Amino acid sequence: MPRHSRHIDIARAARACVGTRCRVQGRVPGLALDCIGVAIAAAKGAGLSLSVPHDYCLSADNRDRLAAGLAGAGCLPRDGKPLAGDLALIAVAPAQHHLAVCCGDTFVHAHFGLGRVVEAPLPPEWTPAAWRFPET
Repeated sequence: MPRHSRHIDIARAARACVGTRCRVQGRVPGLALDCIGVAIAAAKGAGLSLSVPHDYCLSADNRDRLAAGLAGAGCLPRDGKPLAGDLALIAVAPAQHHLAVCCGDTFVHAHFGLGRVVEAPLPPEWTPAAWRFPET
């Protein structure tokens, strides 16, 4: 079943962020992004708005606030493996959650260890919870 063009646009916009350097609270593609900045840029590239908290830190469990921001943008949680254009909320550590944009078998996300936004498969120990933007 083909994906809605909006989801293709989300994945395309996320891929355009690859190579951008990482910076906490970064929101400017090509200059600096964090994981939320990548998700915002991907949504914007598909004509969508994503508003999430700006007053967060990487060492806190922001899962509920992220979920509220995703729901506020019309995203719905879905069961199963994320599909292209879905946002993945990932527990990378017990109190650290991370967003990535699914692009099929790969994900675009801010990789602070490498210092830039990358596209790669997720490590097998990262089990993402998928969120989908509405199709209309």
